Amino acid sequence: MHPLNSDPTVRALVSLALGEDRVDSDVTSHALVPGDAKARGSVVARAAGVIAGLVLLDEGSPLRERFPHIAIDTAATDGAAVAIGDVVATLSGPARDLLGLERTLLNFIQRMSGIATTTAEYVEAARGTRTRIQETRKTCPGWRALDKYAVTCGGGLNHRMNLADMILVKENHLAFAGHEQSPDGVREGIRRARAAGDAVPIEIEVENLDQFDAALAEAPDIVMLDEFSDDMVAEAVRRRDTNGPPPPLIEASGSVTLERIKALSRLGVDRISVGALTHSAHALDLALDVEPLP
Repeated sequence: MHPLNSDPTVRALVSLALGEDRVDSDVTSHALVPGDAKARGSVVARAAGVIAGLVLLDEGSPLRERFPHIAIDTAATDGAAVAIGDVVATLSGPARDLLGLERTLLNFIQRMSGIATTTAEYVEAARGTRTRIQETRKTCPGWRALDKYAVTCGGGLNHRMNLADMILVKENHLAFAGHEQSPDGVREGIRRARAAGDAVPIEIEVENLDQFDAALAEAPDIVMLDEFSDDMVAEAVRRRDTNGPPPPLIEASGSVTLERIKALSRLGVDRISVGALTHSAHALDLALDVEPLP
């Protein structure tokens, strides 16, 4: 079983989605569709993109458990590119079940495929460089595991899943380091993070090259360049590369658009974090075309 289908949050989310749609009380289907009617439904791409979310149709998934009489044949895999008109999955079984499942299924797959498609566009823009594209924690509440999985389907890298995964020192934390946002505050922030003794990576956000130099001297795992110009990014990479081991990874962040990715990735940064992958992705247009079976 895929880990997503055993994730308690994902299972609860699917249950909530089915419950809010009252799939057992579809008055339209009960009025028009005979109880013994059978049907076939094809999940069809109405737009080109990258598919994500078919994992929710795997054996053992909460959707399969809720609709055990629906047979499912997937014609694509998560991460696959699809063209307009491609059938990505076929479902067959009781017609009322198909119609009850339709909207919930599409809501999940369309959002996840939209994230995967957007991610793939950013990844393609950085192709040929060492830069990896990653998301942030700007995910839909309750959807984090699904949103982050969808990013990987588009070729992206996952940043921390939650606040326990990594120490990430930002300006709001530095306000408590005793030196506000000065280079001394950066040094103190990293030292306190290391002294905490947590066996997790340490990342720090910097806003200028003086702070970057202070961070470099303390050797964290990752330095995040927040709202740096391209010239500042290039200079930070140069300083990191001449600093000697162990060099931290450099992550660029802040108002990063698709149009800027190509130039930014060619400056030598290791990662670019893009909140828009999850907070602003457009759903991929998919439909469930249903036909009666004899």
